Amino acid sequence: MQAAVLSPQLAGLRSHLPEGDALARFSLLDDVSEWSLFSRPLPEPHDQAAASSLWESQVAVRGMHCAACSLQLEHALLATPGVVSVQVSAASQRASVVWSAAQTKPSVWLTAPLAVGYRLLPASDAFAPDPERKESRLALWRWLVAGFCMMQVMMYAFPAYIAGPDDITPDIQNLLRWASWMLSLPVILFSCRPFFSNALRDLRRRSISMDLPVALGITITFAISSAATFDPRGWWGQEVYFDSLTMFVFFLLSGRWLEQRLRDRTAGSLESLMQRLPDSVERQGANGTFERIAVRRLAAGDLIRVLPGEAFPADGSIVSGETSVDEALLTGESRPLVRLAGEAVIAGSYNLSAAVQVRVEQIGPSTRYAQIVALMQRASVDKPRLALLADRVAKPFLWFVLLAAAMAAAVWWSTDPARALMAAVAVLVVTCPCALSLATPVAMLSSAGFLARRGVLVRRLQALESLAAIDTVIFDKTGTLTTAQVSLRDVSTREGIAADQALQLAAAMARHSRHPVSRALVAAAEGAPAGSGPAFDAQTLIDVQEFPGQGLQASLTASPMSLTLGRVRLGSARFCDAGDSLHDTLQVFLADESGWLARFDLEEATRSDAAEIVAALQAAGADVQILSGDRAAVARQIAEQLGIKSALGDCTPQAKLDHLHALQRKGRKVLMVGDGLNDGPVLASAHVSVAVGGALPLAQAQSDFVLPGEQLLMLPVMLAHARRTMQVVRQNLCWAALYNAACVPLALAGWLPAWLAGLGMALSSLLVIANASRLAHVKGRT
Repeated sequence: MQAAVLSPQLAGLRSHLPEGDALARFSLLDDVSEWSLFSRPLPEPHDQAAASSLWESQVAVRGMHCAACSLQLEHALLATPGVVSVQVSAASQRASVVWSAAQTKPSVWLTAPLAVGYRLLPASDAFAPDPERKESRLALWRWLVAGFCMMQVMMYAFPAYIAGPDDITPDIQNLLRWASWMLSLPVILFSCRPFFSNALRDLRRRSISMDLPVALGITITFAISSAATFDPRGWWGQEVYFDSLTMFVFFLLSGRWLEQRLRDRTAGSLESLMQRLPDSVERQGANGTFERIAVRRLAAGDLIRVLPGEAFPADGSIVSGETSVDEALLTGESRPLVRLAGEAVIAGSYNLSAAVQVRVEQIGPSTRYAQIVALMQRASVDKPRLALLADRVAKPFLWFVLLAAAMAAAVWWSTDPARALMAAVAVLVVTCPCALSLATPVAMLSSAGFLARRGVLVRRLQALESLAAIDTVIFDKTGTLTTAQVSLRDVSTREGIAADQALQLAAAMARHSRHPVSRALVAAAEGAPAGSGPAFDAQTLIDVQEFPGQGLQASLTASPMSLTLGRVRLGSARFCDAGDSLHDTLQVFLADESGWLARFDLEEATRSDAAEIVAALQAAGADVQILSGDRAAVARQIAEQLGIKSALGDCTPQAKLDHLHALQRKGRKVLMVGDGLNDGPVLASAHVSVAVGGALPLAQAQSDFVLPGEQLLMLPVMLAHARRTMQVVRQNLCWAALYNAACVPLALAGWLPAWLAGLGMALSSLLVIANASRLAHVKGRT
């Protein structure tokens, strides 16, 4: 998915779209070059025809206020023909939509939610400053009007609270009531407009969201107070609540405004990381001068100039100049890195010190930054288990609120009609499920933002909950506890086979693998003197297959060496039928149809921080183990160096899986750490999995977390932070439950005034979000 802004002609989509012409304006997105800016194609191996038509789009949502809103939006989108699946997160205000280009177009499903009062914006354009500023300014004006009118109404209501029976004459009392009524009108007509419009939308669609009980409460209070103002001698003559009404609206708007600000700082921390590419860049033209163009117009081969303070818009290499760059998000390296002429720079990293000229090599979805953005976007709409439970409870709970309000009115009606209606209003207001629905997702998103700023990519928010319960950590040795820089030390061959010939054959096969050992063989062959050993091309070496955890197999059709044509294998001793070796070193074998052909002795070193990582995990209460496809002696040697008691070697992928399942049957909660290249089954089966390594193909990783760089020291930080996250989630859920348990009985009894109910509702949501925001600022390794 390309991380770029939409084309200039689509700028109109950033404004509030009238429903009548929305379809025509969104039709600009029906071109694949436009929708690919916020969408990615989904592969389907079993149906290649469908594969080319399925797309996953990331969009931002405007108009959501609660979990019930997210459910309504999901239903509205799923009712659109061609939409396959939808995930909506009320906490992050984002949605992921899977749709078929053969059955629908973006203009169709983007406009469908307008009927239920929600607006969708392409994720690549969702955070343009103009609409955000306009919406924020309008919300601020609604809040200011409510606050000003509230203070004036309170001033007119105050004499009634302190005056004696005959201190205020009836005409003065009526004058004060009429003044309060006039000042309440702007609050009702302007400040409360979002509540009423959303409630009318719910009634038209026979659905419910939190705005419906709020609008009912406001309407009932204003109606009773207006009746008392118009007819002071009537049934409701003494029931004037303009002060409670305006105070309630002011507190409610205050809560929503502050909630949005806090949400931007917590859940929105992910968004700031996903919006790193510049809108434009200087590109060299045919006449040799540089002109500023939109980033979306870049192509591979272009020469661009990136100024200090700008982000690199594409992957490329420096042609002229030298500078330092910030690659913290992309590689996990927090320190500035020096980049000289000829060295690579990556999209999304920042140029810190000097202007450089860069030759563009990769753009759009093929950049590493685009892969990271795709992972983060999917994580931002992921719903943890507790959040799904809260979403399912939210809608029935709102129906309970309406029934409870009706019950309160019925109980008190026979003795005190005024108290009955105000008790109903208090119940409608105080029992909003916002705090309950926000308790889990806001905390999870805040933690995901914290980890993302430190180079850890969260693929599933649910994994944070699972990570907190981990008691066993299993490492795949190569590329995790050991360095990825494996080097060739010695080559032993069968009689009649030269070492350089065997190395060239092994390297030709190894080029089809990303394993660190394979890369070491390729590097050794490329570093050999020119002309040493024969060359093997695609015609002489065919049908190359990789067997995860074992090695590579190919068919040899021709060879200048004295080899038996046919099957050749490169891998472990068992895979190549080379027998067992007593050496405590890393070895790789090469064999043909006639048997053992060559043995490659390699050197690998443990990471300099491996012992510290293991000690920190053990101090956190985790049992650390090693599962390796290398020989058992090598695995035990590494384990002894690092203080690990359990180490198993000679493990096939199935053996690793069997060991994992055995631990799980004993009730262990297992975290698997691998390089993500050949550990797919065991990574997918573990309770939590972490893929480590710069060579990881991010879009294909089978893990819950991804460490793109070498920041393995983040593992104990992740474990501690996940436990802290679940502690915050439990605090939030307990607060939400206690708040409703305490306030609902008070409201039913008529002891909770409407203004205090509004204050309580606003404070409950604010407390949940403020508590979660602490997770974004805790001290941790950077």
